[in-house]
Amino acid sequence: MPHPLLLADSETAKDVLTFVGRATRITDEGVRLQAAGGVLALTTAALAPQGLFDQTPTILAMRIVRADAELECDIVIDQLEATDEAHRLTLPETGLSPAWAGVAPPRGGWAAEATLDASVIAQRAQWGISAVARGAAPGSGEEAVRALRASIWGEPDEDLAGLPRGVAFAADAMGFISGQEQVAVSRSGRWTRLAFSRGHVLARGPVASGLTSVRGTGHAG
Repeated sequence: MPHPLLLADSETAKDVLTFVGRATRITDEGVRLQAAGGVLALTTAALAPQGLFDQTPTILAMRIVRADAELECDIVIDQLEATDEAHRLTLPETGLSPAWAGVAPPRGGWAAEATLDASVIAQRAQWGISAVARGAAPGSGEEAVRALRASIWGEPDEDLAGLPRGVAFAADAMGFISGQEQVAVSRSGRWTRLAFSRGHVLARGPVASGLTSVRGTGHAG
């Protein structure tokens, strides 16, 4: 029997459906739903390695919304369905078990490092998308395309304070970029977080020697 997902209101339910819809356009490894205490955290892996030698960085997109106070769950799903009740969604009968879901960012210990201009993040996302399109030759196999994406999105980008360019891809793909927002960058251990007003992007990687303050414009090359 399908299980219900009870949200705070109809707008929150639409928000959740939008997040899941965007996630399914960029990954087939689902969205993790973690609910407790009236809060629901939605997390998806915009990028994640597919094997031992895959150099793709782990980059998660997260959004936190209000849920029914009694809702408790921790499941990875690939779809949600609306119901006749605007604040109620239906979970699938079975969940997924992707490897990325076992890699959780820390809950605390975050220290501010820098700020980034949202317009620069958007520019770097578009540059990366174009680079992937240019580099993927007709008939390229899945392994070759994965290697190309890992190279482009995993590369540290000066305009992103040395973070992998994939953080820009995640922010763009999940609709987090808006207006002239200044995006706070913080670090906890091996994780770096970009806090947008619409959600968070988290990247896992080696500890850098320190992020630097960045200028407000990017380059097109």
